[in-house]
Amino acid sequence: MQTTLDHLYQQSQNGDNFYKLIELMKMDENIRLAYRNIKKNMGSTTAGTDGKTVNDIKMLPIEEVIEKVKSMFAWYQPQAVRRVFIPKPNGDQRPLGIPTIWDRLFQQCILQILEPICEAKFHPHSYGFRPNRSTHHALARMKSLVNSQGKGFHYCVDMDIKGFFDNVHHGKLLKQIWSLGIRDKKLISIISRLIKAEIVNEGFSQKGTPQGGILSPLLSNIVLNELDWWISDQWETIETAHPYKSRNDKYKALKKSRLKECFLIRYADDFKILCRNYSTALKVFEATKKFLRIRLHLDISTKKSKVINLRKKSSDFLGFTIKARKKRNRHVAHSRMCRKARNNAYNKLKKAIKDIRKKQTPESVWHYNTVVMGIQNYYSAATHIIKDLDHMSNHLIRTLYNRLRQDWTKATKHDMSTTLKKRYRNYNPKLYKIQGIVLIPIHASKHKPARNFTQSISNYTVEGRGKIHDTLKAIDKETLRHVQRYYMNHRTIEYNDNRISKFIAQFGKCAITKQELSLTGWHCHHKIPLEFGGQDNFDNLIIVLKDIHLAVHHGDSVKAKSILKSYEIAEEKKGLFDKLRTLAQRSPIFS
Repeated sequence: MQTTLDHLYQQSQNGDNFYKLIELMKMDENIRLAYRNIKKNMGSTTAGTDGKTVNDIKMLPIEEVIEKVKSMFAWYQPQAVRRVFIPKPNGDQRPLGIPTIWDRLFQQCILQILEPICEAKFHPHSYGFRPNRSTHHALARMKSLVNSQGKGFHYCVDMDIKGFFDNVHHGKLLKQIWSLGIRDKKLISIISRLIKAEIVNEGFSQKGTPQGGILSPLLSNIVLNELDWWISDQWETIETAHPYKSRNDKYKALKKSRLKECFLIRYADDFKILCRNYSTALKVFEATKKFLRIRLHLDISTKKSKVINLRKKSSDFLGFTIKARKKRNRHVAHSRMCRKARNNAYNKLKKAIKDIRKKQTPESVWHYNTVVMGIQNYYSAATHIIKDLDHMSNHLIRTLYNRLRQDWTKATKHDMSTTLKKRYRNYNPKLYKIQGIVLIPIHASKHKPARNFTQSISNYTVEGRGKIHDTLKAIDKETLRHVQRYYMNHRTIEYNDNRISKFIAQFGKCAITKQELSLTGWHCHHKIPLEFGGQDNFDNLIIVLKDIHLAVHHGDSVKAKSILKSYEIAEEKKGLFDKLRTLAQRSPIFS
């Protein structure tokens, strides 16, 4: 699908309109890619109102899955959405809408075609729910504005949209989709039905996009994209009659005007607008509030929305609290964990310690370590993370000592894995272990500066993909295309998908002989054959030459050995071959 998606992205950048998108969404390759993407989601094993998960789809023949999704495009009527409530850090509950697994697969097919079109239109400083972007990029953008030359941008307009996901105006959203150049009326009708789907015990939705749906994040970005560009066009991207050579020259000229100097950073519905002075910030605040109410039919929370002087007070953003502190003759951004984040992290760690006390298993100890590493990884972007972790560690030492001192033994760095030794090489704390696993010290983490997003990175250009990862030079591209296109009709969709993954994992080489595989002459073998209870999961598959496959299953050991004479097999691979023979209920040859 890559060529198709790249073409859509380029067309969208050129300002083209799109009319027959349903035909692209119904392509066999797009449906197979949708399954490949959706099964990776943690939520794929969460059931909707029909009680089914991705496990109920994966054993179906690939043709049956494709035909089922195509029939949904012919006439789409979404099934009822299951309502689930999850707790928020402040004690409230966040409502989630869980569509059925077939509706999620259907939405994924739509998302894959719409995403490149929308990505070309979205604002560069919108970071939420977009490929390759993260909260750390948004944080880095805010810090760079606070630290910018001159007086810096120290007046922050904090805006909090009241119940954004529950209050999106459906009519406005559909018009915004049309204005992006998506002119396929049948598709817009499908999206209209999708966002108005029935919610169990609540009836049909009149506004909002259900959190939990595959399409919801993209639709929320479409809604707020209009706000992004409206703010940006006040200063950052305003068109001028005179073409300036550089952006700095343009800004110098604009400062002589009465325009409002402001910059936007947005992550989903959480956004900040930074200004140089209070009067500008106040004007931007009132104008933005009015724009949200009149143009987008959204209200702000008056308690949470305000103008902050970062030199005097701090602003919370994505779990961090940011303040401009004086350093020599200028102000720079200092960041720490915000109070809610500290309390949430503290409670998570305390619960993980209690879980170890209740049930001492390697899994419970490792879970505690993953919680510690997760907190360290995310909040290491804070400039003063060391103070926060020290404070947390000091408060948790008593809990650790009281609950685990009878069960732990002293440990050294030699008890750590190679990865952990490298991670904590500059620290020399007291170490303890339970169940042979070292408890990771909470305070052992340093500040790792977040970096601004490189705008040339993109999933839909050759150059952009080159900055994300290396291309698969080890595998012949024609062979890989053949593997993807010529799938096994009589097999399950799970088998066909894992067959591609296994081929890539083995770098297009036979697992036994290590020979390069051509377009034909190789098989995908089940280690434990289906007749003996084997499954189509990734770990049960292995790619081998056709002759090797015959030798694995051959009932006559002598004939099987004669087949292998044509190939050079390393000593360590002979054991693997014998293991495959044993799993296939055949006698080993080399042992």
